[in-house]
Amino acid sequence: MRKDVLIVDDEPAIRRLLTGALDRVGLTHCEAATAVEALKLASRQPSPLVALLDLGLPDRDGLEILPQLAAFGLSIIVLTARDATAEKVAALDLGADDFVTKPFDSEELLARVRSAIRRKAGPLADGAAREFHQGSIDRQAHRVQIRGAQVELTPREFNLLWALSDRPGRVMTHQSLLETVWGEAHRDDLDYLRAAVRSLRKKVEIDPASPKLIVNEPGVGYRIAVA
Repeated sequence: MRKDVLIVDDEPAIRRLLTGALDRVGLTHCEAATAVEALKLASRQPSPLVALLDLGLPDRDGLEILPQLAAFGLSIIVLTARDATAEKVAALDLGADDFVTKPFDSEELLARVRSAIRRKAGPLADGAAREFHQGSIDRQAHRVQIRGAQVELTPREFNLLWALSDRPGRVMTHQSLLETVWGEAHRDDLDYLRAAVRSLRKKVEIDPASPKLIVNEPGVGYRIAVA
């Protein structure tokens, strides 16, 4: 029987915390304390849907096995006490879908797990319309609705929101957004992105100074909220 979540963490206390949270919302799970155990469980068919992956494993670094877990088809949420931006970006580049820094809020983590499961069960189509938290975007009609009201965006703002809505709840790195919206020649022009995000937030956030829809991941990128 397929498990919803594979927990990969060598700390028993963290595993107990995670299993308790998952049990509370009815998500099935299996556990691994080492990289070897994790790869063995991930290789079973059908594979779990989502992996909660700690990077500090006793036998191998979590970044080493991340591509292998992704190759089995799991969505990967990295759990890490490491706060170095470079490692977070590396995890995303290696195939991670998201990351959560320890200590973490269990309700936020559960929201991200549920979002990942929804994407696995029924991924967003590459069609003309998409829905996200509190809103929707229709590329063919060039129409955006936020909290039931239509919002007028510039072409650049529209393309940025479209790019973010491709992966609701998942971090989009600065470079990936710049390449998607401005082109590869501008992948290092962070000021372009920051200015566009400020402008977009003024139109879609209730309080642009305290954004709840387009969320910043310092030094890494942005995500569009799932709840």
